[in-house]
Amino acid sequence: MDTIHINGIEIMGVHGVLPEEQQRAQPFAVDITLVVDLTAAAASDDLADTVDYGAVAEAVAAVVAQERFQLLERLAGRIADECRTDPRVQGVTVSLRKLRPPVPIVLDSVGVTVTR
Repeated sequence: MDTIHINGIEIMGVHGVLPEEQQRAQPFAVDITLVVDLTAAAASDDLADTVDYGAVAEAVAAVVAQERFQLLERLAGRIADECRTDPRVQGVTVSLRKLRPPVPIVLDSVGVTVTR
């Protein structure tokens, strides 16, 4: 099966368990892999025959920016659900990272990956 990759979506959102995480937006990064049959698009060269990755990226950004969740697992699951609204998407993998987690040690990010 074929895949479409959307990598490095960075968006501010209000998600987390701690009280301070519920008060202010923090940066998140999202990578998406969509499982899609690209045969028709490869033959036609027509956007209507594929999943518009720009529209998917905008929908993902809206979920992160406008909805609120405590757990990264829930946010990643919600993003996966949004990606599956197009019936041509046969599967999706979402990798979600919180870029500045409130932990007392230095680290690049924390994250989860879900596959549906």
